Amino acid sequence: MELGLAGRRALVTGAGKGIGRSTVQALHAAGARVVAVSRTQADLDSLVRETQCPGIEPVCVDLGNWEATEKVLSSVGPVDFLVNNAGMALLQPFLEVTKEAFDTSFDVNLRAVMQVSQIIARGLIARGAAGAIVNVSSQASQRAVTNHSVYCSTKGALDMLTKVMALELGPHKIRVNAVNPTVVMTPMGQANWSDPHKAKAMLDRIPLGRFAEVENVVDTILFLLSDRSNMTTGATVPVDGGFLAT
Repeated sequence: MELGLAGRRALVTGAGKGIGRSTVQALHAAGARVVAVSRTQADLDSLVRETQCPGIEPVCVDLGNWEATEKVLSSVGPVDFLVNNAGMALLQPFLEVTKEAFDTSFDVNLRAVMQVSQIIARGLIARGAAGAIVNVSSQASQRAVTNHSVYCSTKGALDMLTKVMALELGPHKIRVNAVNPTVVMTPMGQANWSDPHKAKAMLDRIPLGRFAEVENVVDTILFLLSDRSNMTTGATVPVDGGFLAT
């Protein structure tokens, strides 16, 4: 299926690992030029070496730093598509949640999404160009998970931010959607869910009986960026094997 991404320019945050890295590679394979944003230079260096293409532009910045983000991303040039993938999960029991974990999580998982989206949307509006934004959320935005009080809260807020962005940016021809995966078998996912007892408790709640692979999420992101979804905005799209249906 032709997605119409060739020749367009995309920016992907959290591009160094996991879903973000695979999204960069998939966009590049689809003919897009990609600005790959990560706070870890070594990850960007290995991504560029692995992909071996000048169409990937690495940008190293900590999105938790408002001033640095504004300075660096305001100069990246025209962008048609944005994937807000950068995020973190600092897991603590509710009664032990620290201010540092709360502030850091909201800075990266929510505030950075708003800031980066503002930068890209302003550029699109100034050019009079249509665009698409995909926010990487989670099934945890809609279901409580033990020790995930801060993470669940950030993703619940991200889903509502997605809807408000869609409402306000729609008249400017900018679509905004979220993708809400279950556990994804990235290296981090494999490490966190390798305990069979822990994994069984989650898998028992998934009708398809398996966790998501990275390509399941990436395929959905590319569809939401493409013109194939040009009547879809303000949606939160589960990639969860039916978890949210139960």
